[in-house]
Amino acid sequence: MRIRLPLARTVFFLAAFFFSIVALIPLRVAAGWFGAEGRGFAAREAEGSVWLGLLKEAQFGRVPLGDLSARLEMLPLVLGRARLSLARDEADGGFAGAVSVSRHSFGIDDLSGRLRLGALFAPLPIAALDLDDVSVRFAGGLCESAAGAVRATLSGDAAGIALASGLRGSVRCAEGALLLPLASQSAMEQLNLRLRGDGRYRLDLVLRPGDAAARDRAAAAGFTPNGASYVRRLDGSF
Repeated sequence: MRIRLPLARTVFFLAAFFFSIVALIPLRVAAGWFGAEGRGFAAREAEGSVWLGLLKEAQFGRVPLGDLSARLEMLPLVLGRARLSLARDEADGGFAGAVSVSRHSFGIDDLSGRLRLGALFAPLPIAALDLDDVSVRFAGGLCESAAGAVRATLSGDAAGIALASGLRGSVRCAEGALLLPLASQSAMEQLNLRLRGDGRYRLDLVLRPGDAAARDRAAAAGFTPNGASYVRRLDGSF
């Protein structure tokens, strides 16, 4: 005797079966599937399943992200894209967004939170980047789209010149790279950070010294004159 199920019910049971199987996949396996480490995103340990997991001591390149709750979203998988939602709750501010990867592209979606940079850009005194709803998409290694706002927190001084407490701007794509063009309210300090799809970056800190003594200090600290400005450039990789 055969039992015939209506088509809608059959589809429902198949979808439920598929969902239950996927939901039990360990998070560490799923992270490896979508190549997180190959994009510079890594964690010391992954616990739980893709439905609800924890990434311990996560980091992007050399930038620490702390312990993040993680969840692989189901709907993007149907569309051929892996999207891992990430979140962290802290007393001094949360961190939330997603990392997504497809066959030919990767990026971040709706990311808000603080990136503590430590000595990443030493000797330039850039302590942190605060992201506000930042989304970036790289396709074929080139920046395809970018949106959102960024604030850079600077600590101390540069070349003996006191710096503004924060530089602000909106992200955009420029010549295949992600560009963060940030400036102080007075425009006396500017920070231009270009990030390539392979993790390489170029950072230009631009100062506009107000007198001859400040210009001499900037030149002695390795800043190069460029018209009325002095520029210090760093090239590196995350």
